[in-house]
Amino acid sequence: MATQRKADFPCTDEEWKLRQDLAACYRIFDHLGWGESIYNHISVKIPGEDDTFLINPFGLMYDEVTASNLVKIDVEGNNVGPSQYPVNKAGFTQHGYFHKHLGDRAAAICHVHTTATMAVCSHKGGLLPTNFYACNFQGQIGYHDFEGVTVRAEEGERLVENLGQHSILMLRNHGPVVMDKTIPGMFVKMWALQRACEIQVATLGMGDPLFVPDEVVAVHQRDLHVVGEQGGPAGAFDFEAWKRRIDKIDTSWRN
Repeated sequence: MATQRKADFPCTDEEWKLRQDLAACYRIFDHLGWGESIYNHISVKIPGEDDTFLINPFGLMYDEVTASNLVKIDVEGNNVGPSQYPVNKAGFTQHGYFHKHLGDRAAAICHVHTTATMAVCSHKGGLLPTNFYACNFQGQIGYHDFEGVTVRAEEGERLVENLGQHSILMLRNHGPVVMDKTIPGMFVKMWALQRACEIQVATLGMGDPLFVPDEVVAVHQRDLHVVGEQGGPAGAFDFEAWKRRIDKIDTSWRN
């Protein structure tokens, strides 16, 4: 099910498809309880354009985001599209720096403040190898010490340095930044990270956790890679399934 864009909406067919997928992602996040009032962000770089990306309109809840009201913005925070909505500076400062300096590996980015992920970011040990999902990410996460609200461009250098070659950056005492080449890839990574953190919080609440040995983590990650190769592009099936779920609730995100 695809909604034809308005004939006078100023974008390419490729951008419109991207707008629909990003709007769907906001609705999925809302459905899963990952929203944070009008705050936090999911953004995606527009292919074929220099340093432009789509992000949520500041002032709207996630369940109000649609394909046409997403804001097209450059890495300096300038609105370069048809939307008249403003953008939260804390969103484009961080996201813009990643989009500009990391290329396709950070084409799609989300930053959330879910209770479970913030709790793990605020725990001295970070994400621990205590459950199936947490084992997915061992050795594949960067950590960045809290410096306050992310509105200063100069912090971007340290963010990228602490990310390294990873695709997840846990902002200590704050929340995670998750990125990928595609929206579905970013989504499924965020879903697994959320589950890992939820289970860790529950496990630590019971007392002494049982840690998975490094050699077992290595086997786990090796076999996950093999399974992933057989399932098509990362997150593709997951994302389409969740789009069908939110379509049953409300299809207005497509407009």
